[in-house]
Amino acid sequence: MTNRRLVSLITAVLALAVFLPVGLSIWMTHRQAEETFMNDLDTYASLAEMRTQRVVDQSKDALRELDTWRGTPCTPDHLLTMRRISYSWRYVREVFYINDRQPLCSSLAADSRIPPFPSPEKTTADGFRAWLTRHNDLGLSQYMIAIGSKHHVVMIDPRSFIDVLSYSSPPKNVALISTKTHQLIAGSSELTPQMLAQITQTGPTKVVTDRSAYVIQRDTDMGLAIVTWMPVEPLEKNWHHLLMIWLPIGLLMSVLIALVLLRVLHRLQSPRAQLQDAIHSREITVFYQPIVALGNGRMVGAEALARWQQKDGSWLAPDSFIPLAQHSGLIPQLTHLVVETVFETLGPWLQRHPEHHISINLEPSDLLNPALPALLARLLELWQLSPSQIALEITERGFADPAVSGPAIATLREAGHAIYIDDFGTGYCSLSYLQNLDVDIIKIDKSFVDALEFKTVTPHIIEMAKALRLAMVAEGIETEGQLQWLTRYGVEYGQGWLYSKALPAEEFVRWAENNLRGA
Repeated sequence: MTNRRLVSLITAVLALAVFLPVGLSIWMTHRQAEETFMNDLDTYASLAEMRTQRVVDQSKDALRELDTWRGTPCTPDHLLTMRRISYSWRYVREVFYINDRQPLCSSLAADSRIPPFPSPEKTTADGFRAWLTRHNDLGLSQYMIAIGSKHHVVMIDPRSFIDVLSYSSPPKNVALISTKTHQLIAGSSELTPQMLAQITQTGPTKVVTDRSAYVIQRDTDMGLAIVTWMPVEPLEKNWHHLLMIWLPIGLLMSVLIALVLLRVLHRLQSPRAQLQDAIHSREITVFYQPIVALGNGRMVGAEALARWQQKDGSWLAPDSFIPLAQHSGLIPQLTHLVVETVFETLGPWLQRHPEHHISINLEPSDLLNPALPALLARLLELWQLSPSQIALEITERGFADPAVSGPAIATLREAGHAIYIDDFGTGYCSLSYLQNLDVDIIKIDKSFVDALEFKTVTPHIIEMAKALRLAMVAEGIETEGQLQWLTRYGVEYGQGWLYSKALPAEEFVRWAENNLRGA
């Protein structure tokens, strides 16, 4: 992924980092408050369900005990047995003995005169019958839940099913509902008609409205539903309380993440990162400045010069970004790109003109890169070019330590590449260095060419090169006077705006072809 894409990605992440922790803290706060609220209600609903099941199980156990009695019905012994059951079993209020649903006696009366029980509203899976009825021997107009076996019926106060205390705040409500008739049998508070209509044998187990949250637990075996609920107002209060805790944490996280991402973004937008991205995206292109023979003006080759186009369309020369590449450790990547670009853009042209060459600038660190000779060899073979068609220019800094540079330069020369000393006279080379190094051509720096009439060092450089039998290329020739002076002193080659500025590959090829035809 390029730095540019990373910048876009991190910018998007930065925007998320500002809002996401805050939004997440609000969401987590509401979720935590809601979970606490619903867990509290679910716990209470579970207790109510356990209470209901306990009442039903005790009623069935009482009936099973009654059914073990053997003797004549409604005798004093039988009545005493029924009274003992109603007294010893906690939730049993009255016991009836029935024959074909007609009560004959009860734990309260030896001769029961109440009408027959109707057909049972529900028959459980284990054979017990259930009614919601007002039958009793005390003349009370109160609904009771009756659970019966073949000959006995136990009467249970509906409030026993929902007699569950709430020890936490806020207070909770519970009600016992018939799923068949939607009738409120018993409850700590009234339910709305809309809510009662939703309580059938099937349906949702949780309902949340604007005012309350409900948990519905159905006992399909008995045809009952236990509804527990409480108002949602405490949920809102708890949420606001938790929000005062979590929101500052979310804001702090947003600030910390934003600071980290801004630091990363700053690094990605640094000049080094931009140069690395330009290399990776192959935005560094190569221009070519012709090198000509000063005697007849014929082109003999060209120097490859890297250029970096900016967003405003302008081009940066190597002097602007090569120091950055050196300082950032990007020289190997940059050199690799320039070498590949030279072969890609001028490979076919060099095939047609084997007498011409392209010189490529190397930095001192390139001499220590073992991958460079292999890269050059591979591309020469790929494009079927001669090693002499690729010359290598090395600045005087590259010769500062002959013990290091000497073997590397010797390897390149043995491979067939001509070696230039670039910008000669501005660095560290001396006559002794030149005597010990295998080089082919000296390039006289533009600063000496600009001041030919005022400096006496240029003739000495020329005489030194002649003494060592090294060819010379003068850089930055811009006037006829400079050309005549250099020619008079025996400089063989030159380059500069007098002939041509550095040109993109296509323009260079056109210029070169015109130069060849003119010659």
